[in-house]
Amino acid sequence: MAEQLSLLPDPTPDAPLAVKMRPRALDEFAGQQHILGPGKPLRRAIEEDRLGSIILWGPPGSGKTTLALLIARTTRAHFASLSAVTDGVADLRKVIEEAKKRRRAGQRTVLLVDEVHRWSKSQQDALLPYVEDGTIILVGATTENPYFDVIAALRSRLRIFKLEPLSGDDLAALVQRALDDPERGLGDHGLSLTPEALQHIVAISGGDARVALNALEAAAAGAEDIITPELVEAATQRRAVRYDKLGDDHYQTASAFIKSLRGSDPDAAVFYLAKMLAAGEDPRFIARRLVILASEDVGNADHQALVVASAAYTTVERIGMPEAGLTLSQATIYLAVAPKSNRSADALWRAQAAIEAGANTEVPLHLRNASFGGARGLGYGQGYRYAHDYDGAYAVQRHLPDGVEGPFYEPSDRGYEQRIAERMDRWRKAREAGD
Repeated sequence: MAEQLSLLPDPTPDAPLAVKMRPRALDEFAGQQHILGPGKPLRRAIEEDRLGSIILWGPPGSGKTTLALLIARTTRAHFASLSAVTDGVADLRKVIEEAKKRRRAGQRTVLLVDEVHRWSKSQQDALLPYVEDGTIILVGATTENPYFDVIAALRSRLRIFKLEPLSGDDLAALVQRALDDPERGLGDHGLSLTPEALQHIVAISGGDARVALNALEAAAAGAEDIITPELVEAATQRRAVRYDKLGDDHYQTASAFIKSLRGSDPDAAVFYLAKMLAAGEDPRFIARRLVILASEDVGNADHQALVVASAAYTTVERIGMPEAGLTLSQATIYLAVAPKSNRSADALWRAQAAIEAGANTEVPLHLRNASFGGARGLGYGQGYRYAHDYDGAYAVQRHLPDGVEGPFYEPSDRGYEQRIAERMDRWRKAREAGD
């Protein structure tokens, strides 16, 4: 059923720490400074009570519901909420009818629809006329990409704000504030937190504020005076992995991961992947490294490698953790067992070195664009051979600038590059024969 709130009550004493520590003002909000920093449009709209309909898109624990509740505290409008998981069109109609009455009385209604992407097209269609005519100001919260999961007609009437996972610094500040706050947090418990325990909480949280505060609360329940990594580990059942995302172990582990992939060792590669995920490494960092390796170390020996790595990156962006870990594992193993060739990367490096050494970069006349008036008089395009007019779509002609000699790309005899090498050998023989 719809929950309609004109005034939000304070959390009860037995509420979870994550609920009690929800910010009561925008200045307390952790992270998201790219949309909530001083002077940013969303912040100004909230503070000036002139908010339009919006979508808040971000991973769990990034603050979507908290921000909606802050809007409820700040605005003079009535606040109502629906869950797309449990509520349907009948519940929406009740909210709309009440909103119409308030509008006639001069009061607006802000409606939060949590997990809005879970509503079907027809359910989302039901929102359209009331968003468009201003009966409600919609605040949709979603963990899924709204460009895929929210219908275009509704999207066009909303502003989309992307929330990011909280940074390590933001999480650390949030945990420390909860530990020190005597009113809503654990400040009256007389507890302290070792730097290693704080690092462990941040690492296992994966950018999720709720996970971080739940971990702190669980560890505090078993502590007498000092919260240690061992207490955090025991309370959360998550092993403390030595890993500083800004320090030496981050780079050493990433190096071992890449070298294991390059060395065709799937067991070692997936082990270092598991270590990075357990330590809370940003999965987008891992996905980026896979995409780079697919081109640098696999290349055309397996031309599907880049497709697999790129799909993994997209999955990380769309789905997030922990589910995207499965896709990272699949891509890691695929790249580890793929035939290896760095010849595509080496070709670029050779060409770049030639240019740095002063190679002629002028485009030959017969390859220049001859589509404008006067081009033929300049000799542009004259003598050009259109490849498709020749057998095998290969025409013998020079493409490199005068004075520049290859080869830059020399395919290996591994994987698909063996077939490329055979094809290029036929072309070489045709050039030598002058065909």
